[in-house]
Order: sequence, then structure tokens, then C-alpha cells
Amino acid sequence: MRASKLFVQTLREFPNDAEAMSHKLLVRAGYIKKLTNGVYTYMPLMQRVLTKVSNIVRQEMNRAGAQELLMPFVQPAELWQKSGRWQVYGKELMRMKDRHDNEMCLAPTHEEVITSVVDGVFTSYKQLPVNLYHIQLKFRDEIRPRFGLLRGREFIMKDAYSFHTSQESLNAEYDNMATAYTRIFQRCGLETRMVQSDSGAIGGSVSHEFMVLTDTAVGEDDVFYCEKCGYSANSNHAVSKLIDEITDGGFEKLETIDTPNVRTIEELSKFFNINQNCILKSVLYVASFADDAKGQKVPDMPVLVMIRGDKEVEETKLMNAVGALEIRTATDDEVVQYLNSERGFISFKGIAGKKVQVLFDNSACGMKNFVIGANEPHKHIVGFNFSDITENDVKDGVKFYDISLVKPGETCTECGGALKVTRGIEVGNIFQLGTKYSKPMNAVYTDENGKTHPYIMGCYGIGVTRTAAAAIERYHDDFGIIWPLEIAPYHAVVVPVNTNDEAQLKLAEEIYQKLLNAGVEVVLDDRADRAGVKFKDADLIGYPFRITVGKSISEGLVEFKQRKSADILKLTPDEAVKAVADAVLALKEK
Repeated sequence: MRASKLFVQTLREFPNDAEAMSHKLLVRAGYIKKLTNGVYTYMPLMQRVLTKVSNIVRQEMNRAGAQELLMPFVQPAELWQKSGRWQVYGKELMRMKDRHDNEMCLAPTHEEVITSVVDGVFTSYKQLPVNLYHIQLKFRDEIRPRFGLLRGREFIMKDAYSFHTSQESLNAEYDNMATAYTRIFQRCGLETRMVQSDSGAIGGSVSHEFMVLTDTAVGEDDVFYCEKCGYSANSNHAVSKLIDEITDGGFEKLETIDTPNVRTIEELSKFFNINQNCILKSVLYVASFADDAKGQKVPDMPVLVMIRGDKEVEETKLMNAVGALEIRTATDDEVVQYLNSERGFISFKGIAGKKVQVLFDNSACGMKNFVIGANEPHKHIVGFNFSDITENDVKDGVKFYDISLVKPGETCTECGGALKVTRGIEVGNIFQLGTKYSKPMNAVYTDENGKTHPYIMGCYGIGVTRTAAAAIERYHDDFGIIWPLEIAPYHAVVVPVNTNDEAQLKLAEEIYQKLLNAGVEVVLDDRADRAGVKFKDADLIGYPFRITVGKSISEGLVEFKQRKSADILKLTPDEAVKAVADAVLALKEK
């Protein structure tokens, strides 16, 4: 490709609406162009990157025994109603009606479709297992799309779905996909960590995410990990053994104390001169649920969380504990409505008849003689113990749940090592779905005894566009993108310093042709611009190799530079060609 013909426009400045570095660089380097909020055109450079990522995914999925198909982008509501997700899936599902007044949606995912595809085709246990995948556009109507391709509304994903007759078969394929994913991301030049995760709207009992670890602020999740044993999980799934600390408040008797305007945990800690872990914190939430099977709205439910004062609620864990679709903290007016009290003084005292669900976090277990709100304005109770709870407080008794956010330094439950934390960008996920979709959709196979059973399913996704964006978040500098060679749009650029110099232009053309003949994807920057402009564009776009043809040709030498290095070498033209060709050849032999 000649730069004079390349359809790309680089910009001098970053776009004003971009936060993530990948978003800034993709726009400035001419890879993407915004059409509307969260929707982008993939320009020729970006399309080449996405094609390479897709081809790596395709090769490794085929190698792992999966078969490719292509499913529709527009889906009928009927399938989603069968699975029960039409009512459950949130506002991210773009719903619409066709000209015949049939309800439809734009595909955010394809569990329902693939289940309907396999149903009636693979009807015998002899035909299973099978793993089918496709690479397709998706659309999720995100409430606040941000970070460019990391959280857009339209994006490209690879989805694979496997169908089995036993849990053992599913386990084997789950491990097979985990191995394939590791190879895929390694070939894309990315180091990932496989972490335990929440299944979210997809559902299922077991799930893991593949995270690109990064220190940037755009990492979606905190990833907790143990260097000692290798345990890792994202924040909404991580568990820990709490640091051994005294959680005995030391109060000798149970009594109610006036605490005028003492509302926060910090204020209570100072007021009573105790550690925060000797206070049982109360947080009121309001949970919203999916419509029932008849499409009727299920009323919101107040949920009171009791958690140790030095801990924070992990809201995804809480949402899963109560089976909610969404959850939010209660307003001051709702605190009055549900508890007849004021924020800062609430607790479970005397609320059994108020239809408020009470959940105790595991961190509360073992606390003694602690402080709680009196559920009266400006009063707290000291010296409280769980044995002091009555039916008027918590009618069904105390039940403990894991609903707290893990903190760095807490102990790994696997080996006792200290947990550390970093940020991560999710690029892939794998789920064990079980019969979540096959059972309600009555998608079955017949066993060796002639009995029918719902398929046992697995689901495996990779964000193609997210993988490309994550690579930029991981690999860039002040000058631009540093693409891994495996997914760079072109392997190299040849830059004649002065296109009016016949000798320079001639040698640049010769090097360009030799690289093409060697199977190298190369750009010849034949533009009449200044050399500085060409160098800046080369660094911004992120070509892995640059060969510069300038005045040193009088010595029979050219300049050779790798994008990831500051070093500039003087080589003969043939040596420069060989260095690039050998790197590309090694890539193809992996």
C-alpha cells in the first residue's frame, strides 16, 4: 500500500470527548470515526486489525474442534420469551417492531438463537458434544457508552456455544476453551489472567473472565489475585478470609446512647473511641426485579444490609443474593418511608413488620459487644450481640451472605497468602450455562434408553473490538500506538526522506517491492510531506518497523527502527529487509 492512496486522516489533537487512551489514539490515528454515540465506522486501518484478530480467533477455534456458522443480527421476541429473558433483560436490549407488528430485538447475544438452531437437528446423544461459533456484530443500548471501543453500543464479538449430554463432557470442553483462549490472546500479543467472575445477564453456575491487566483508569474491574497460589477473581466474585482483628467493642452492658448528629462510621468511631470494625454498619438499598411470567411489574423491595463498619458492600454480590435485576441505594425519603428513621441511625431493630429484607454480611459473624443504629434519630445501641436479636427485629433469624468487597491485604481462602489488586480489561469470558436455556425452551436430545433430556450447554465469548482496544491500552507511549506485530494493520513502513530525490525514491521503491515479495505487509510513504510529518504519523499509527531512506544511502545504509524501541540502527537495505522478513516469517510459523 502507498501512503498517498491509503484512506486515513491523522489528527494533530486528541478528540475532546475521549477519556480512554485507546479511544484517543484510535480517533487521532484515523482508525475509527464516530457515527453516533457509542457507534463507530471502522476505517481501513482498523478493519485490517479486526480482520487479523478475527482470523486468529477463527484459527484457534477451528483448531479446538469448533465449527463456524453465522447467526442473524435481528432476533424475534418469541425466542427470548421462551427462555424467560424478554422480561429479565434490562434496557440494554434494543427492542422494536417490524411492519407486521412483530416484536423484535437487535442481538446483544445469541444464546436463544443457537439453542433453537441445534434443537431438532442434533436429537441423539450420538451426535453430541458439538461446539458452534460465529463472529458477529452485537448491539447493547448502554446507558452511558464510553471509552470508545471498550464500552460502545455496537461491537464485534466471537460467540461459541457447546452442547453436551453430561457435566463431565461440559467440564472437558470448558477446559478446552480455556486453553484455546490462552493461545488466542498470546497470539494477539496480550498477556491475560483467567479470573473467576459473575455470570451476569448470561447466567449459569460457573464463569471466568480473561482480563488484560493494566494500571490505567479505564480498567473495568479490580482483579484480586494471590501470587502464592495463583488464585484470581474480579471484584464482584472475589472472596477472602478477613484479617484477624479484634471485633469486640468492649462495652460491658447493652444500652441506648444519645449520639446527636453522629451519623458516619468515622464519626461513630471517634465518638466511642473504638475501631470501625466494632460497628455494624447499616445500608438501605432498593431492589428492582424483572416482570413476572404474565408481564406484570414486580414491586420494588427494600433491602437492609448489615456489614462490618470497615467493609464496603459489593453491589453485584448483593444483587445476586436477592435475585434482583437492578439495585440502588435508598434515598433519604425512602429511609423514612421504609424504616421511619433517618440515615445514619438505621438498623434492623424493630423492623420485622416493615417488609424489609435484612441481609448480614459474613464480616459481621464473630462481632461482639458492637455498636448498631437504634433505628431512632440521633441514637445508637452499644454492647449489642447477635443473641440480643428478637423476632421483632429479624423474624427469620440471622442469615449470613458474602456481599462485601474484598480489600487488598485480606487473606486468600485457597492458601492463606495476601491478596493483591490491579485493574483489568475484560476481553473474553467463558460460562457453564447448564440447562438455563435448553430447559425452558424445551430443547432436548434422546439418550441411549430413548429418554429425552435438555442439552447441557456452555458459552464462550471474545470481544474482537475490545481485544484491539485493550492492546492499545496496554501498548502505547507519548507518540502513539505500539501494535503487537501479530495484529498490526501493516508490519512495516518505508519512508523516503525526500521524495524529490530520485536516488532515495528509487531505493525506497526497491525495498518496498522486496518486502512485498517476502510476504511483508508494508506501506510506502510516498507523500511529498516533510520527513518529520511522516515519522510522527508512523509512530502515531504504530507500524512495528520503520525503514528510513535518507542521505545515508551515499554510504550504502538505511535507518532501521522498531516502534517499541528508541534505538535507530544503520543497516544495509538487504539487512533491513531481512530483519523485517525474518520477524514476519517467525510470526507465521507460530
